[in-house]
Amino acid sequence: MRMTRVVGWLGLAVHLAVGFWYAVSGLVVPGWALAGLLVVWTVLLAVGVRLLRRRPALVPLAPLSAVLIWLAVVSAGGAWLGWTA
Repeated sequence: MRMTRVVGWLGLAVHLAVGFWYAVSGLVVPGWALAGLLVVWTVLLAVGVRLLRRRPALVPLAPLSAVLIWLAVVSAGGAWLGWTA
């Protein structure tokens, strides 16, 4: 049980680090997309905190989801909408 709590806290720490990439993506994405990305990141943070209380072993899924969503949005925007730095 103790190890799962550590995994949960590490997952939240990684999620905060992923938040840096969300914040600096404003250099590549337009403002409306950045606002949407930050809302998604915040919702995933809330999910991570809730999971930390109930099922801490699942918390790393929040930053993993955040990374995959960020990559998908930025890649799709670059390919289809012409977003560039």
